[in-house]
Amino acid sequence: MGKVVVITSGKGGVGKTTTSAALGAALAQGGEKVVVVDFDVGLRNLDLVMGAERRVVYDLVNVIQGEAKLAQALIRDKRVETLYLLAASQTRDKDNLTPEGVEKVISALAGAFDWVICDSPAGIERGATLAMRHADIAIVVTNPEVSSVRDSDRIIGLLDSKTMKAENGERMEKHLLLTRYDPSRAERGDMLKVDDVLEILSIPLLGIIPESMDVLKASNVGAPVTLADDASAPARAYFDAARRLKGEPIPVTIPGEKRGFFGKIFGRKAA
Repeated sequence: MGKVVVITSGKGGVGKTTTSAALGAALAQGGEKVVVVDFDVGLRNLDLVMGAERRVVYDLVNVIQGEAKLAQALIRDKRVETLYLLAASQTRDKDNLTPEGVEKVISALAGAFDWVICDSPAGIERGATLAMRHADIAIVVTNPEVSSVRDSDRIIGLLDSKTMKAENGERMEKHLLLTRYDPSRAERGDMLKVDDVLEILSIPLLGIIPESMDVLKASNVGAPVTLADDASAPARAYFDAARRLKGEPIPVTIPGEKRGFFGKIFGRKAA
């Protein structure tokens, strides 16, 4: 069975969809068979970021409602043959996602793929709780600002209470991905430093994605940043995060600094 990963956060606009696409592509570029699932019903964007918006015929809700088979709804990426997308619906609402339907789809995907990446909507409503319910691993995406970190702390609580793993008395594997980090602004005190975020959230650090126009440029051309410009700083950070997700012991280097965070990735216990 493949690993089910939820990309989640409490606050919108922190980079969940960008991260879902970039990590999914990075894993697929490394030879893994990956499907990225958009749970943001009504506001789908993952197909745009992955350059597949014109290829969506059936979506997640169609499959759950029995209007299409899963194989009909899966879209294979034209650039990486082991990367697939299951889009969200733009014309339905989140009430069309049923717990039974989601469980059936996720189970089928986990049986066919190495990685199932679930792009969760922001917040704590129905779509978000259903996206995280069957996850084996959670990646909490946050910006280095107080409101984003506080909301992420709330999401960590939900991961420990509203998931199947929590109900079965198992520990949810959780990782922190810090996005839009600018070392000069952190040094001036305009945003939180990495140490501050780690101290508040107390979950292992998967990676630090630097603030960069390369991410926006990639989204605008309909490509994950790891495919649009694999030599860019954010792409390299996502590639390293994907390798850590697979268990490789790679130190995290703070952008603009030489010191690594090896101990803080693997030394801390997940909450």
